[in-house]
Amino acid sequence: MKKAKVLFILSMLIVGSIGLFVRSIPFTSPQIALVRGVVGSIFVFVFGFVSHQEILWKRIKANLLVLIVSGIALGVNWILLFQAYKYTTISTAMICYYFAPVLVILLSPLILKEFLNTVKVFCILFALGGMSFIVGVGGHSAGSNDFLGIIYGLGAAVFYTMVIILNKFLNNISGIERSFTQLAVSAVSLLPYVLLSGGIQLSDVTTISIILLIVVGVIHTGVVYLLYFSSMQDLSSQTVAALSYIDPVAAILMSSIFLHEKMTFLQMFGGILILGATFVNEIYGTKGSTDKLEING
Repeated sequence: MKKAKVLFILSMLIVGSIGLFVRSIPFTSPQIALVRGVVGSIFVFVFGFVSHQEILWKRIKANLLVLIVSGIALGVNWILLFQAYKYTTISTAMICYYFAPVLVILLSPLILKEFLNTVKVFCILFALGGMSFIVGVGGHSAGSNDFLGIIYGLGAAVFYTMVIILNKFLNNISGIERSFTQLAVSAVSLLPYVLLSGGIQLSDVTTISIILLIVVGVIHTGVVYLLYFSSMQDLSSQTVAALSYIDPVAAILMSSIFLHEKMTFLQMFGGILILGATFVNEIYGTKGSTDKLEING
């Protein structure tokens, strides 16, 4: 149990740092997302082969439609999140991104036929109130770039929500099979868009940018997926829910320390409302599900 917690916390800390790396890569968001999908899927496949964890086509085929749609949604989610990093602070982008669990709560009665209890209703209201502070209704006014970054962040949350909900419909498939297929599908689906929108300009490629891309693909994607799925199996749903919030908190702290980004008091209050509402819902508003969290960032 202790080892599983350490591995899970490590995965969340790594994910929380991805914004710092993306900010330093001189490529477009679709290009970064494409490389992340390619490198990540190759890493997961090689790890499965080396560790003798079979990736069975039979199980993938049985879930193929859901895996394809969720893989495409994953790729679009990355693009929008990376765009959010470029237009607003990492802190604001991550808080908007973590609005996804609230969207899941809103949609669960319609799609998953889950009961909307009192705790969930209050969590939704608090999170909506928090988002009003982030956007600017609460007394501060977001600049045009900030507002665009917020829109991108909320767009990423919408597609993150799709991935969360679709993954609930997967049956009899291992974490490594799901990871490999979704990462591969995200790469394949992004390739035509990247090629039609100008491709990757080799003139922009530097040794540093290549290293950063490899780190995002291998460490922030492949390694994180493996740490997450291997550790989650030995942790309770409440522990997973609680520890998952290390990700946004780490992202906020790292952006403050390394990029000197600041949040206004109202933004911080809005972030506390959103993250607090989703945290309370995971601890008290659900019954033993670990399906909420998918690797983000």
